[in-house]
Parts: sequence; C-alpha cells; structure tokens
Amino acid sequence: MSEPIDQAKQRWEQSTLERTLGRFPERREQFTTGSDTPVDRLYLPADLDEQAYLEKIGFPGEYPFTRGVQPTMYRGRLWTMRQYAGFGTALESNLRYRYLLEQGQTGLSVAFDLPTQIGYDSDDPIAAGEVGKVGVAIDSLADMELLFDGIPLDMVSTSMTINAPAAILLAMYLAVAEQQNVPRSELRGTIQNDILKEYIARGTYIFPPEPSMRLITDTFAYCTAEVPEWNTISISGYHIREAGSDAAQEMAFTLADGIEYVRAAIAVGLDVDDFARRLSFFFNSHNDLFEEVAKYRAGRRIWARIMKERFGAGDPRSMMLRFHTQTGGATLTAQQPDNNIVRVAIQALAAVLGGTQSLHTNSREEALSLPTEESVRLALRTQQIIAHESGVAETIDPLAGSYYVEALTDRIEREVLSYLDRIDELGGMIPAITQGYVQREIQEAAYRRQKDIENGRRVVVGVNAHRSEEPSPTGLLRVDPAVAQTQRERIADVRSRRDQQEVERSLRELRAAARSQETNLMPPILSAVKSYATLGEMCRVLRDEFGEYRETIVL
Repeated sequence: MSEPIDQAKQRWEQSTLERTLGRFPERREQFTTGSDTPVDRLYLPADLDEQAYLEKIGFPGEYPFTRGVQPTMYRGRLWTMRQYAGFGTALESNLRYRYLLEQGQTGLSVAFDLPTQIGYDSDDPIAAGEVGKVGVAIDSLADMELLFDGIPLDMVSTSMTINAPAAILLAMYLAVAEQQNVPRSELRGTIQNDILKEYIARGTYIFPPEPSMRLITDTFAYCTAEVPEWNTISISGYHIREAGSDAAQEMAFTLADGIEYVRAAIAVGLDVDDFARRLSFFFNSHNDLFEEVAKYRAGRRIWARIMKERFGAGDPRSMMLRFHTQTGGATLTAQQPDNNIVRVAIQALAAVLGGTQSLHTNSREEALSLPTEESVRLALRTQQIIAHESGVAETIDPLAGSYYVEALTDRIEREVLSYLDRIDELGGMIPAITQGYVQREIQEAAYRRQKDIENGRRVVVGVNAHRSEEPSPTGLLRVDPAVAQTQRERIADVRSRRDQQEVERSLRELRAAARSQETNLMPPILSAVKSYATLGEMCRVLRDEFGEYRETIVL
C-alpha cells in the first residue's frame, strides 16, 4: 500500500527538504503573488477539492464556466486579436487601422482623444492642447465616416473605448453602417459604456449616476431590439487595476459594477435573459502568470452563480463572463523599454491561458509615447506566435487541475466574495463609490505596491534592479500640434454645409427626450447625429438637462 500523502510530505520535510535548506536557504522568508497573496512552498492534492470538481470546475461551455465559456475554446476559433489604436485625425487613424488589418489583426479597437471622451468639440477652448493626443478626435458624423472609410463594417468587429458619450458614438457608428448598407443585425462589436469605473478610477465622466445609468439602460433596450449582436457594455476592471488595485479587487469591483448594471436594467423593465447575454467584460493582465489565470477562472465561476442565483437567469449565455483583455499598461517601464516586450508576452500568455475572448497587446514604448507602426506590428506578432507556435491553444484550460492554480482560484474567489458582501452591506456599488470605500481600497493597495518597489521588496527589472545607463530613445511617435487646427477647420466646414434648421430641430427633440423619463434616448441621438450635430452640441443639451458629476474626494 502506498504511503499516505500527508505522511509522505512530513517525511520529505524532515529529511530531503531540511537537509537542502540547511545548505541552501530559500531566497526569502515569504513568497507572494503580484497582489501580495502568500504562496506556499508546495501545493498537493489536499489543496484541490476533487469531490467538488463538477460543482466548482466542471466542463468548458457549461455552468459554472470555470474552464471557459465555449465547449471547444481556441480549438474552434482563436481569440479576436484587437489592437487598441487611434490618434490625431480620423484620416491618420484610418490609415493605422488599415495597416493593422493588413498585418492580420482580426478586430478594430478605437481610442478616442480626451475631448471626445468628455463630450467637447475640438474647437472648444477646454479642448486646447488635447486634440488628437491620446486618441482620435471625433466631432461629428463626418469624422466617423472618414474613420471607417474603406473598412466594411459587416466584415470587422469594432470595439470603442467610450463611456459618458457612448450612446452618441454608437449612433455615429450605426449611421456609417447605414451609409454602407450594412444591416444592423450584422454589426458586431462593443462600446465600453461603463460609467461606474469612471467615477472609481478613470475620470472621463460627464453626468451624475442616475442619468448616466439611464443612458446605459436605454442603450441596452435599443440594441436588444435593433442591434442584437452588439455588446452593449464592456464592464471594465482594466482601469481599476491601472489605478493600483490588486487582482482580487479588480475582479470584485468589476463584478460589483456588473451587478449594478443588471439591477438597473431589471428596474426599468428589461428581462435579464434579453439583455444579459450581450454584457461583456474587460480585464487587465499583469506579470504574475498564475495569479492572472486564476483571477479569470474565479471570475467566470462567480459571475455565473451571481446571474443564476441572484438574478434568476435561465439562458446559459446570460451567465457567461465573456471578456476582452489588455496587457498591463501600468507595468510598462520607461527604463529599458525593450524589457516591456517580455512583460507583454507573459501577460498575453496569461490572458490566453485564462480563456480570454479577445486581446490587445501593448507596445514596448507606451510608457513614453504612442506606439509606432513597427512596435504595434511586434505587439500583434506576439499574439500570433502564442496562437500558432506555443501550443497553448491546442487544449482547453491547460492549467486546470494544477494544485497551485486551483488553490489560487479558490482563494481569489473567497476574496472577491468577501468584497461583494461588504459592498452589499453598503447598499450597492453606487453608495460604495459615493462614500469613497472603493477608491480607498484601491489607493491603499497602490500605496503598498509602491512602497514595496521603493524598498526593493518587489523587483522591477531596469527600475530598482539590474539598471543600466542607456541613451534616450529615438523615433517616438508624436502627434502634430497642427491636428487641432485641422479639426477646427473640419468642424467649421461641417457647420457651413449642414442644414442648420434640421440640426436645431433634432437638438430640440433630444432635449425633450432627456426631460421625459418615458422616451428612449437612442432614437433622438441618432436623429441628431444624422443631421451632423456635433458631439459637443449634443452633450451640451444633455449637460443642461442632466447636470455634471462632481467627484467624491477621498483622502
């Protein structure tokens, strides 16, 4: 009869291990994950509850989806390779999109500049110095037409990172599709449309929570009827992680936001199984490969149970946590930027091993500037090499059954559930945000991490260890300041050619709809977009009616 594992472990510790530690002590007393969770020396079968396999792990494509949302995962279809891009004018960004598609990218991902994200036209004084800097400037339907010129919208999936004015940018996209004679039923893509994380971590909000949630649920209702294959929200943990949260906090606060959106949609009369299957999520991927894989696996399991047990979802698609991943921008260093190529490869591998549905890989110089064509090609090639050369896409959830990964998945699940219980005690995510609870938790995690880097407890190669003198990088991409003047001229041209009476009529309709709680805002927004009303003009109407949000200051 074989020796019991617990007795064998004790024998191993007292003999083999003790002799080795006496001669070669371990590198440090305590090992931890990237989120400072303790890591044991060894994980054994006792750390894996095999009796609960079907309940906790199960099979891919089946509840609770721990092993993935599709029965065949990447054996059937690879994840969407979606490089986030946009800068300067619509013409410049259009050329970048065409380049990426030629290089084998399988989905578009649009970055908008800061004025667009907060609802101001490029000729507004508040936009000075920011036009086209961190994304493409979109002021009217004319810019959206140019952005997608020559790109058939029935052949690509498009993600748009836009939140407060998401309904307006979606309406512009729908108008371009109509010009291309593409039926709305054939449009595939995602708008981020996640305002709660803007209050928490990112800051590109416009309106207070109540009207913001109305815009979101109106989009849910409209797209459920009109654009059935469109993901109406991408509930984002990415920016929560970028603000300094740890892995469990990223997952917990993102799922808590998701709960709030589901509650809001049900409160306005939507059936959970009509809209929930079009919810999507967006997560970060950091350097601790096993922790990141465990995070995604735990998130799928928790969300499935929330949707089934809390909200009574009956359609399995309503219980699936489908997500996009972006490699960790906050992990990139200005020092020795080529090291970022290695970091991004590890992070991308973690996302794939964790079962992502789409992926963006950051470029090496993004701690310094927007990426060049050469750098984005290398970032895309990283995904393609993982897909076609590494072998990790050949089997489903290849790390399942690892004593360590399963134990870590369970641990992250417990931490996430603890946070969700606390948020429920506070009355939900909106009270947790307005009281500053979520922001304080993130701030404290960010502070701990920074202190660990400063005192050397956490090694960042090239920053606090293995440093070297190096010349300043050359060839960085810089946005031409003339972009602002170009955009001002384009707006002036649009205003001179449009039917001003039709613009004023459509804006009056939008104002009336905003005042009425009974009217879905998407149809009047679409009407205003088609009249070539500008983004700033539409947002000004909504600012007048809804007011503006003032953030909670958390110390």
